[in-house]
Amino acid sequence: MRKGLIAFLGVLLSAAALKGRAPTAPLKAVEHVDLNRYVGKWYEIARYPNRFERDCDRDVTAEYSLRADGKIRVVNSCITAEGRAKQSIGTAIVTDKTTSAKLKVTFFWPFYGKYWIIDLGENYEYAVVGEPSRKYLWILSRSPRLEETRYQNVVSRLNTQGYEPAKLAKTTQTAR
Repeated sequence: MRKGLIAFLGVLLSAAALKGRAPTAPLKAVEHVDLNRYVGKWYEIARYPNRFERDCDRDVTAEYSLRADGKIRVVNSCITAEGRAKQSIGTAIVTDKTTSAKLKVTFFWPFYGKYWIIDLGENYEYAVVGEPSRKYLWILSRSPRLEETRYQNVVSRLNTQGYEPAKLAKTTQTAR
């Protein structure tokens, strides 16, 4: 009995030590993104909760457009719990010109965040965006709804990238 308890405590301590530890495998971005196909409006389907979207209650979208200088204009919008429209405008820069899958985004210069496209639908119907520390994660769709089977398939691949699907919070989209 005592050996079993000691073994059980050892497993618990090992699990506690691993919890919160950054994944050892580097995050992998997709092999190629055609930015002309990627730009446009995306609906947030789910996300890891984060401080800069804490006021966003529903109808979260991101709209990307190519600028003449090669940068990308980013407009994030949402509706707060009070029913107020909220918008943030930023700029993205491609940091990996080979794949166009790694970008850095700023909404408040000179502070940039990494924005890596880590999963992308063949027809650009959905995208998953993360960053190397795995602190942030978004599942995006071209429409306000993502078919549940497709959503579950996307979520099932997150573990291989070092993400914890249980941390995802689904976003309410009221648009049809």
